[in-house]
Amino acid sequence: MPDSLGGAIERVTFHNLDTGYCVLRVRAKGHADLVTVVGHLPQAIAGEQVAATGEWVNDRTHGRQFKAAELKAAPPHTVEGIAKFLASGLVKGIGPIYAKKIVAAFGEKTLDVIDRSPSFLAQVKGIGPKRLALIREGWKESGAVRGIMTFLMSHGIGTARAVRIYKTYGENAVKIVTENPYRLSDDIWGFGFRTADDLALKLGIPRDAPQRIQAAVRHVLNDAAGSHGHVCLPEEVLVEETAALTQASAEQATAAIEQLQIRDEIVRESTQLYLTHLYQAEVGVARQLLALAEGEHPLPQVDTAKALAWVEGKMAIALAESQKAAIRAAVAEKLLVVTGGPGTGKTTIVKAIVEVFAAKGRRVLLAAPTGRAAKRLSESTGRDAKTIHRLLEFDAAAGGFRRGRDNPLEVDLLVVDEVSMVDLVLMNKLLAAVPASACVVFVGDRDQLPSVGAGSVLADLIDSGVVAVARLTEIHRQAGASHIVRAAHAVNAGEVPESAPTADGDFYFVEADDPALVIDKILAMVTDRIPKKFGLDPLRDIQVLSPMNKSDLGVQNLNKLLQAALNPGKDGAIAFRVGDKVIQTRNNYTREVFNGDIGRVTAIDEVDQLAAVEFDGRTVEYEFTDLDELQHAFAISIHKSQGSEYPAVVIPVHTQHFIMLRRNLLYTGITRGRKLVALVGSRKALWIAATKADTATRFGMLAKRLIV
Repeated sequence: MPDSLGGAIERVTFHNLDTGYCVLRVRAKGHADLVTVVGHLPQAIAGEQVAATGEWVNDRTHGRQFKAAELKAAPPHTVEGIAKFLASGLVKGIGPIYAKKIVAAFGEKTLDVIDRSPSFLAQVKGIGPKRLALIREGWKESGAVRGIMTFLMSHGIGTARAVRIYKTYGENAVKIVTENPYRLSDDIWGFGFRTADDLALKLGIPRDAPQRIQAAVRHVLNDAAGSHGHVCLPEEVLVEETAALTQASAEQATAAIEQLQIRDEIVRESTQLYLTHLYQAEVGVARQLLALAEGEHPLPQVDTAKALAWVEGKMAIALAESQKAAIRAAVAEKLLVVTGGPGTGKTTIVKAIVEVFAAKGRRVLLAAPTGRAAKRLSESTGRDAKTIHRLLEFDAAAGGFRRGRDNPLEVDLLVVDEVSMVDLVLMNKLLAAVPASACVVFVGDRDQLPSVGAGSVLADLIDSGVVAVARLTEIHRQAGASHIVRAAHAVNAGEVPESAPTADGDFYFVEADDPALVIDKILAMVTDRIPKKFGLDPLRDIQVLSPMNKSDLGVQNLNKLLQAALNPGKDGAIAFRVGDKVIQTRNNYTREVFNGDIGRVTAIDEVDQLAAVEFDGRTVEYEFTDLDELQHAFAISIHKSQGSEYPAVVIPVHTQHFIMLRRNLLYTGITRGRKLVALVGSRKALWIAATKADTATRFGMLAKRLIV
């Protein structure tokens, strides 16, 4: 016969929102001291009443506790419990201060008042119309979310995404999820096919149901694009991966593909299969590039010899021959790619091309995929530069860009920097807004990592042979003195880079084979050695980059250790603290923050459940339920660092990251550092990373479409 226990939650010691596992301190009936109860609840809130059945156990570490096989929670019914319940942050607009005021006014009837007659709360001093509306909405949302979480947890699903599901589907959430759980993977950011599939199977959907296999097809194509950058997949690959994922036959997978084609969710071209939006993007980019290549150049006839002499005089420089060739191409070609490694003068040539166009009275626009890259472009040219998203003027209300085919940009020359980062979908949106009379200069380093999103736009432009390409090859004297530049070119050539020979150099390899020693050296560098020696701020100026997210030397663990070292403090209602360095992990057009933007947490309001983050001088508010869009950024992945530069970069290079050790990854990481780059790890890992070329190819047909 199991034991039973009941009482009020005094404190929530631990609660995992993904699994529901919790450790509670309970003021239990018949017990003089607080009792530790462990079990599972969708939500655990101080002040609530709990009823548990289970057994008493003696834990080696934590002593005597009640292990609940079944744990149920109910709203509190005492004044003390209600006050604690409301002070927990459950309801937006009510924190500890207002909880006391409200309970003082309504006593044991408080929860009934909030639920049935919330307008009475206006009698409480300090609660005006705005806060009253916030409390109304918060109470309604908390009830709905609790219901959704209970439903999900009853089917083995974690509760962390419940609020997003509620915001997407509203009060019909449970009905929609029950009828077609596969909608979750299509509609809810961060909700994958496998989680939706587990839920679907528990709800009784057959393994061979057409909707299940169709959802798997969509997942395979989405995952190919998101994880590997593929724009399309060969039919045999899609059939094979769908069958493996679902244990369906090849015939069933083929039938699912055909049904998705009938519904225009998938497009077939020859043996390649596309998600419709990626097919449209690829065709759109090709069509728009070919159209832009036609027609008259916006510049009048230019005497290039005079133009070159003029720009050299204006900028007080002597252009290298490859730079002169780039300017000649820019004044003659409607489309141009300028490519080259660090120190070859890409920045100089962009400024020179802009000066020539501006001198002729032509309208110039500058853009880059990230805020940091745009800021750097602006600083190097002395002209305003925008992110592509801001250049295209995203309209949150309309859910799209204001600039496009029907409302093109007013421009004669568009310069797009860091094009290796630009994926196919964004490039399609950008080119749609470029008037046919304009010319476009694409600037980028082909040897860096390709875009996070689908496509290899820069490589395809170069490989097509249709777009003019200016390759900058000479390393300029000042850049050549930098050991960072030398190291980057060594890696690009498949050679192991060498440390600077003196203590005042800018590139170092610090040997450490043991992962724990690597961590110790990184922490010492970031917190003490680099700040002291170079006068750099550890949070603002030093960026730790890791090849992977997981492992001891991965982003997640390094963030945990660096937060403790650089911004220590007590954990609160959320995982972040004021002062934390954070990175946005998805494009959010409403907030105008984009994947890869880095900011600092400036305020946390546990009453209104809001966190404020500053991105490049602009403050953005997040509701607590949206904070999974952010991750700590004391350390970030090398992929996430694309398009950014930092005064100092520290990179662990270890065989723990064997699967990711390759030349373009290390090259990209090294080229992120401006004043100092330090690699910390084993010589074997460094040798692997420098000598192992990335042989992976991305499926797509943009280059072929450009060849008329």
